[in-house]
Amino acid sequence: MARPGMRISAAVLGAPDPQALGAFYARLLGWTVVENQPVWVRVRPPSGETGLSIQLEPDYVRPVWPAVPGEQQMMSHLDIAVDDLEAGVAWALDAGARLADYQPQEHVRVMLDPAGHPFCLFLGQV
Repeated sequence: MARPGMRISAAVLGAPDPQALGAFYARLLGWTVVENQPVWVRVRPPSGETGLSIQLEPDYVRPVWPAVPGEQQMMSHLDIAVDDLEAGVAWALDAGARLADYQPQEHVRVMLDPAGHPFCLFLGQV
């Protein structure tokens, strides 16, 4: 069987308030909210490439970081390259993120978005 054309159009995060989380990521990344519905929000970079979507999860439970047996586990996280780690952390905090208490790597900062999803900031090509 021949593989049909495929591409990832977005990662999807669940949240109790898709509009608030979509606005957070749009501000954090300098992206645009391209769809804003009560149950679904899409944000995209100016290039139009792969973006991020947020869907309503009425029974959303924040993940615990680091993982704890018997608690809500993180299913995935976002890795976000920054050209200045200290400035990236400051910007994320100003946008509404929180610095996670547990930081397992010296050159990576684990942040928590307003819904509690972990994301990592690291020095990389932007």
